[in-house]
Amino acid sequence: MLRLVSFRQTASAKDAEVRERLEPVDPLAALGLAAVEGDREAQRTLIVALGPPLLRAVRGVLGLQHPEVEDTLQEAMTAVLSALPGFRGECQTVHFACRIAVQTAMNARRRAGYRLRYTPSAGPEELAELARDERTPADACAASARRELLRSLLDGLSLAQSEVLVLHTILGYSVDETARATRVPVNTVRSRLRAALSALRSRVHSDRALLEGLDVKP
Repeated sequence: MLRLVSFRQTASAKDAEVRERLEPVDPLAALGLAAVEGDREAQRTLIVALGPPLLRAVRGVLGLQHPEVEDTLQEAMTAVLSALPGFRGECQTVHFACRIAVQTAMNARRRAGYRLRYTPSAGPEELAELARDERTPADACAASARRELLRSLLDGLSLAQSEVLVLHTILGYSVDETARATRVPVNTVRSRLRAALSALRSRVHSDRALLEGLDVKP
């Protein structure tokens, strides 16, 4: 019996070591802890460090030209600081924060009744980003319009489905990273992604305007 207990303890220790090697060190962990303890300078530094990824998450949901991007970003920053005491290090601090930003942006979309009526053409800022892949301005504008249509499709999904879809497909998180950020099993993430993609396919193929806008063959 003692040998069995010893073996289990050794196995658990090895598993922990493997997890540590596989999961990258969180560079913002210490800063987050100091922020939770009320260190105002740490809070400011943390928000500055999280600013770019939070902005990317908000823009990923709302789009670059949406008029509420800045307000939603500020709301997300406040929400991150409020939620920090409940963060237990299940994922990277930046992933934890970006999940909150995605949720905040999705709520902003729903409050505003954001649907296909808001599909602005790409502005100079968005075209500058799209130009990096050397597409023509016309192709860049078409790609921007398709992304706006896809964003509008998010409104028809449940919050859980749209959340994993944004984290995985727009922000580029792996399935494992998405699972840790959303605090659900990997298989649950996969199930939500399948359901979300299935719902999107059904919605696109039942709407001629979306078929034309996304250049999808019926």
